[in-house]
Amino acid sequence: MFEFIKGTVRFVGPEYIVIENNGIGFQISTPNPFIYAGKMETMVIVYTYHYVREDIMALYGFETREEKMLFTKLLNVSGIGPKGALAILASGDVGQVVNAIEKEDEKFLVKFPGVGKKTARQMILDLKGKLQDIVPDFFPNLFNADSLPLHKEETNTAFEEAVLALKALGYSEKEIKKISPELSKEQLTTDQYIKTALQRLLK
Repeated sequence: MFEFIKGTVRFVGPEYIVIENNGIGFQISTPNPFIYAGKMETMVIVYTYHYVREDIMALYGFETREEKMLFTKLLNVSGIGPKGALAILASGDVGQVVNAIEKEDEKFLVKFPGVGKKTARQMILDLKGKLQDIVPDFFPNLFNADSLPLHKEETNTAFEEAVLALKALGYSEKEIKKISPELSKEQLTTDQYIKTALQRLLK
């Protein structure tokens, strides 16, 4: 229904962002909302998927069409809903997910929240050989090179926001505590904390 929404970033939270377009605020759930934290009050384009079921109607948004394409394909897998698909995409590396499916790497896939052996096997059965159109020319950067180091006070806030986002993605307190001591010592933006945490959680 909606290919994308172009508007101004008005709110960024652990689970969703709000984009204003023509006086209407669209609540959009994204894999990593804090990507937009540095874009408050600026114009952005968010590629959207309108999810409709009997008990829910929601907008899901992505930085690229490739992320949106993988999200829609993941929704076709039995056992994966929108929240699970977002958690998988939050790793920030579409190519890595596609590669794991093509190589039948179940050990990698089961590291995502809510993905057990049965779901990982279903992902491979349903999607292997059907994802070639997603990978070409898509090489997301792990970090934003333009990001500046934060002061200590800001870093603490960024880390706390990252923890909230990880919880929203389905990671448990126990899993987060395993990586928190070392991670909290680094001076990163919220987006960088989340991506670094996801990398370590997937090891």
